[in-house]
Order: sequence, then C-alpha cells, then structure tokens
Amino acid sequence: MSPFDRDRNRLFHLLWTYSWEERPVLLASGRPSHFFIDCKRTVLRAEGHALVGSCFWEMLQTLPKPCSAIAGVELGGCPLVSAVACLSFQKGHPLDGLYVRKSAKDHGSMQLIEGGGHLPPGTAVVFLEDVITTGSSALKAARHLQEGGYQISGIVALVDREEGGREAIEQANIPCLALFTQSDFRKMPPYLF
Repeated sequence: MSPFDRDRNRLFHLLWTYSWEERPVLLASGRPSHFFIDCKRTVLRAEGHALVGSCFWEMLQTLPKPCSAIAGVELGGCPLVSAVACLSFQKGHPLDGLYVRKSAKDHGSMQLIEGGGHLPPGTAVVFLEDVITTGSSALKAARHLQEGGYQISGIVALVDREEGGREAIEQANIPCLALFTQSDFRKMPPYLF
C-alpha cells in the first residue's frame, strides 16, 4: 500500500468515526439531508490535520495546472489551508495560504481576502473545500479570488456529496477533485475497521 493510500484510509476512518452522522439536517445550501459530515471534528484533531495536509498535497500534484498558493473559505477551509501550507514548507515547495471571508470585514483591514497582499497579480491558486454539495460556495469564493487578481488552478475537496457540485464547478472550467464521495461512506470499506 502506498503512503497516500495508507493516509487516505486512516483519514477515512477518522472521518467515519468523528464526522459522519446519519440524521436529518438542513445544509448550508438550504437543502434538507438525511446525513451530515462535519469535517472540522476530524480536521481539527492533530492526526486529522496532518493527514489532510498529506492527502491534499498529493492531490495538488495531480492537477493539470500547478499552483503557487492555496485558499479556503472561513471557517471550514482555514484548517485545510493551514495543514497544506505547513506541509508544503516542509516539502521545500512553500504554498502560501489565503482565507476568503464570507463577507468583507467592517473594521480593521476591511478585506474580503486575507493573506495574499504579498502575492503578485495572476498568482495561481487552488481553492480547498471541506464538503461540496451544490458547488455554489466554492464557486463564489473562486469568483472573489478571481476578482482579487488570482488565477484559479482548481478546487480540491475533502468530500463530494455527489449532489451536482463537482459538475457545476467543472462546467465553470475549473478542475475539481475530491478525496472522498458520499458513496465511499455508504459502502464503508470493511478493511478500515
């Protein structure tokens, strides 16, 4: 088993154990659902944080266009960006992080995008997402990044709920990868337990 497969399997186990719930819930998209996956419960654990960094780093290497920075939306994307940025530095190919706010601050810097002031216009950025449902949140953040002068090299997600989000992102001509899908959780591979 490759190191990537080992890390991916362990991360799946952590997500299944700490983040996956079968219960009625209203999603951020406004859609009702019979299951919920709160990735923060896994990603904010030390092991989960390290595994996300490792898995996402490997996924970034497979995108058609390389990137020079990574971005995530507050709050779910912040630990994803942190994990990958730290590992990228250790790997000798530092990727600086950007945080995209849901709305611009009304005080202080009053910015919508934090962390990219030192990056030149046209910097290639990959947007990191915890869960993709309709894709609207990721596309909105990508639009904000583009308006800020960045080029979007792709979107990488921890989980694709398989509800049309990946397709919507790809229709916008943005490559989209997901480490896991809803189907992965439905079939729950027995070798993980």
